[in-house]
Amino acid sequence: MTADQAAAGLPGRAAPPGPPDGTTRARGVRGVQPVASLLGVLALGVCLVLSLDVVSAAVALGLELLLLPLLRIPLRTLLLRTSPVLVAVPLTALSIALYGRPSGRSWFDLGFAHVTDGSLALALATALRVLAIGLPAVALFVRVDPTDLADGLAQLLRLPARFVLGALAAIRMMTLLGDDWRQLGMARRARGVADTGRLRRGASMAFALLVLALRRATTLAVAMESRGFGAPGRRTWARSVRFAGPEWAMVGVLVGIGVVSIAVAVGAGTWRA
Repeated sequence: MTADQAAAGLPGRAAPPGPPDGTTRARGVRGVQPVASLLGVLALGVCLVLSLDVVSAAVALGLELLLLPLLRIPLRTLLLRTSPVLVAVPLTALSIALYGRPSGRSWFDLGFAHVTDGSLALALATALRVLAIGLPAVALFVRVDPTDLADGLAQLLRLPARFVLGALAAIRMMTLLGDDWRQLGMARRARGVADTGRLRRGASMAFALLVLALRRATTLAVAMESRGFGAPGRRTWARSVRFAGPEWAMVGVLVGIGVVSIAVAVGAGTWRA
């Protein structure tokens, strides 16, 4: 129906019906319900923690790197989001190498730290395992909409609606912390109290940011309660979600990576149950 026909009250051809919830499903990996990625990553983690050998972790990490281009994530974004994992890996490996169970040839012994062939092998296996679990856990959730994840948790996993909605509101409010920090900094600079004492200024700004966040959380909680978000009974949802073919494929791929890594490790004789 054109605009002129609508204004004149004339009948016209109706628009094609859309989805019942008014949304369109994205294509590819981005269209997969986040709950499927969550379940797949958990299953992959279970497969990888069953053994502490180098082969299974290396095979899983290699398969993940081969499939990583399918996500089409810019390299800079991926490195930025995985930076906590990349920092934790060498620290974890160093601690295992220094304080792991000694076995085999000894490299040096400082009393409080004993480095041997066994501790070095265990450190390498642990580092690869942290990467193999952390990489998909971060990469698959780089572009996830928190609302989609909350819908899946409530409708597919049947988590309590009060908990899901509260967590969703908290995640949404976290995006305001950066703006609040910049506004606090500009306000202190305008009053001339942000020129000296960087450490002291940072501590006072952190405390002020904490107070501001608590006040906003209290206001948000009262507003949500007044609108019935905490009312008992069954809740309806604006957008319905489903667990269909793409979701099963995502879970299957991640579980398949874990199964293949276990099979290769068992075949190579490095499996340590």
